[in-house]
Amino acid sequence: MKCIRSLFIHLRELFSQLFGVSGFQFITMKTPISLVALLFAIGSPALPAQQNHPPTGAQKMRYSLEQAVSDNAQLHTIAFDGLAFLTGDFGLDTFLPPGKVSDYFGFQYMRDIDAKVGGHNTSFLTIIANNMLSILSKEQKAQLLALGQEQEKEIRKFALKRLPMIKAFRRNLEGSIPNGSQGLSKSAVMNYSADLYELDGLIAYQRAKVMGEIIRSLSDQQKTALAKLVFGDSRTWPDLPEQLDKRSMSHPLNVAMMTYASEMFAWYAGPLEADIYFCPERHGMYFGGFGMKTAPAMGKQNYSISTSLTGDSGQAFLAALTDPQRKQITDIIDLQRKDLTEIISVRRSIASELRGFQKGEPVDKSKVLALSRRYGELDGELAYFYANAFGQVGKSLSSQQKEKLTALRTTNPNDPKGPFLYSDPIAMPSIENTDFLFAGSKP
Repeated sequence: MKCIRSLFIHLRELFSQLFGVSGFQFITMKTPISLVALLFAIGSPALPAQQNHPPTGAQKMRYSLEQAVSDNAQLHTIAFDGLAFLTGDFGLDTFLPPGKVSDYFGFQYMRDIDAKVGGHNTSFLTIIANNMLSILSKEQKAQLLALGQEQEKEIRKFALKRLPMIKAFRRNLEGSIPNGSQGLSKSAVMNYSADLYELDGLIAYQRAKVMGEIIRSLSDQQKTALAKLVFGDSRTWPDLPEQLDKRSMSHPLNVAMMTYASEMFAWYAGPLEADIYFCPERHGMYFGGFGMKTAPAMGKQNYSISTSLTGDSGQAFLAALTDPQRKQITDIIDLQRKDLTEIISVRRSIASELRGFQKGEPVDKSKVLALSRRYGELDGELAYFYANAFGQVGKSLSSQQKEKLTALRTTNPNDPKGPFLYSDPIAMPSIENTDFLFAGSKP
């Protein structure tokens, strides 16, 4: 195995010299994604950056980029989204955890490989954010506050900009498409998604710039305190009292501050590979999966979100379908393979560029935004594939199948219904006419 690893590393360096790209990027241009993931695992260092409390072997095997893009994980996640979409509604489709926006700072990986297996508990982010805030100086916290005030409108804009896509996908399912249209326009969906992700890239750029300045200003005493908080092991994090006065700021600003603090710790303590990582449900987030899985946790202290719900419910959804219906879902795996491969490459390029802020190196804003637009095109194509497949399956369900699928969804009358601005219920906002997202529609 050591010989294979050494050979791969040598080839990767050779490809970099010959083609101006990393060995990983070169391979992803032509190689099936399962092989890409294998080579990535062989040729890359272990993800955890600190060695005194590394995640267990079981944790590392369970959560990795290889696992996230595997056919099995993707199929069950897509199937789970299908179940959520076909048994849910527009309001639940809008739910989006704030941490899924501009997620190039390693928090998602730190959460997933936590040695305590506490990453999916509602207290996880709060605990590490409070620890980070307790270490920062008054001036450093003021920088985060100014960032939150600057980004509050953009963060809100991102959430509201998702709504036309969600509405169009619902219209496609319900058959309420424009007269003369044959259905969704792939190019229109991809272009709209590119605009959305350009905003996501701007938010990430602004966030990285401020967090990088703070990281470069950390004193030796602060670095010593941070070294006691181990990336990937929340057992080393004291449960501190709230570090922010919620009464002095709006709720969205408080959420932004806590998000910044938790992400800054992960970004500082974790490696680049953690920034590139994404969980299986990271893409095509318009179909209610988070509304079914995460919304019930809102407002509940020390609540752990089930890590088996996605896989179990996805399997049950597929089992309830006929062979032709099931094929509509399973065919997505091959359709999206090329896009997922490129997404890994794009995320690596964006994350690598943003890391320059930690070192005080020049960061190319135009490059980050251009890559973000490409990311949006890729994610938009994935969403188009999902929406078409879910729509075709939904329209062909028998009454017995609909009853069976509805029974798979556990509901609580007290759960929030949405629509949501991220995870906060809001009144139904005004949404622009979505005819432009359908093929054959007049502007």
